[in-house]
Amino acid sequence: MNTSEPITFVILGASGDLARRKVIPAFFALYCQDKLPPEFRVVGFGRSELTDEAFRQRVMEHLACRYSLGPDCARREAEYLARCFFVTGSYDSRDAYLDLYTRLREIEPPGAAVNRVFYMAIPPDAFLDVSHGLGDAALIACDDGGGWTRVVVEKPFGRDRASSDALVRGMSQIFSEAQTYRIDHYLGKELVQDLMVLRFANAVFEPLWNARHIERVSVLWRETDTLAGRAGYFDRYGILRDVVQNHLLQIVALAAMEPPSGLNPVAVHAAKAQLLRSIQPLAEDDLVLGQYAGGTRGNLRVAGYREEAGVPADSCTPTFAAGVLTIDNERWRGVPFFLLAGKGAARSVNELRIQFRRPAADLFGTAAAGLPANELVVRIQPDEAIGLRVLNKTPGLAMKLQTGDLNLSYSEAYPQVVPEAYERLLLDVIAGEHGLFICADELAASWDVVTPVLHAMEESPHPPEAYALGGDGPASTAALAARWGFPWPPPG
Repeated sequence: MNTSEPITFVILGASGDLARRKVIPAFFALYCQDKLPPEFRVVGFGRSELTDEAFRQRVMEHLACRYSLGPDCARREAEYLARCFFVTGSYDSRDAYLDLYTRLREIEPPGAAVNRVFYMAIPPDAFLDVSHGLGDAALIACDDGGGWTRVVVEKPFGRDRASSDALVRGMSQIFSEAQTYRIDHYLGKELVQDLMVLRFANAVFEPLWNARHIERVSVLWRETDTLAGRAGYFDRYGILRDVVQNHLLQIVALAAMEPPSGLNPVAVHAAKAQLLRSIQPLAEDDLVLGQYAGGTRGNLRVAGYREEAGVPADSCTPTFAAGVLTIDNERWRGVPFFLLAGKGAARSVNELRIQFRRPAADLFGTAAAGLPANELVVRIQPDEAIGLRVLNKTPGLAMKLQTGDLNLSYSEAYPQVVPEAYERLLLDVIAGEHGLFICADELAASWDVVTPVLHAMEESPHPPEAYALGGDGPASTAALAARWGFPWPPPG
């Protein structure tokens, strides 16, 4: 990467929550670490009627000086904000993209080859209109030495396999696959990246990483947050599309794939796609869907999902999903994978739990009776950690066993500032690195896992089971967990 070449970051949907809270602050963090070229610009594009100064005020509310402290922070903020601009326009207006073209010509260095990153922080149904608008306005370079163009698109990429395929085809008319970066910010999280190192750099794990030694696997994703403020958007997609099809299946792919032939993006993408194609489609009988009801937190009442603005009173959109997947390959045949995603939980946690089988020989008999089996826990957030639960002897004269944890806490072991996921991923976009992004084959295979059940839900809609705010989820999840041998409520 030539870090001296000018770069313009165009954020489509810049007045939205994602852009203001995550994307634009991530560029600021990169700037504070001197990871951006001297000549860069951040240009917001959206429907809001904002002047440059009004946009800068909004941006400033979410900037955090994690890398620059004291007086240097104020200086960095001022310098960064001076490079932020805004263009008002509708996503389906040809004239708006001509306005964007004119504005870029005004603020970009004259006579220089300028590289551009277009970040689509917009709903998926606007991707094609925006792509064609950018192409028609001659805003996309051909990567022929006169500057390059890259586009970042957010999930969910489509609503099912067919719509995803159509989006891939449609966007390929404007952007090549090499120019396209389908982002899942979980792939930028420290512990998700560490999964490959944990598996393939430690000889102690890979020989045990199969159905002979592993009894079951859980991927848990729970948030205390409700959907206040964004329920109208969420109601078009639901938890299966918003979390399971991307975040959770990507974690499964990294945790369960065969060793790739190398660390290059092509090899890693091929290994993940092969694993995803081996997952059997999620069955209705192995799925529980829920929707949180209204409740109280502290002394405040919290609205139920159907009470949120933009949500129909009879909405069947789930805010909770728990399902069991199986993988039809030699390594994992017979091992159930329990995936759980839910809003409005008692606490926020995202973790991968690998439970090993018990020893075939019961040498310790009653001393070990009732004690849990060995379990490896990778906590992705919050409080990143890797823990291994083992059995050990309690000090004393009797042969009494207890469980203990071998724990690696990232906050204690690594006191340095850990980069946010978006910082890492955006730096890779600038560098032209595709390894932490989703290729078209992976995308198609992951949609195949959930598309049949999504179609069944739409053909015969029925209300998801209500569950209490701050609880474990729908009551019927206990029966699903018990049928497949998983503990309920889930640990963690």
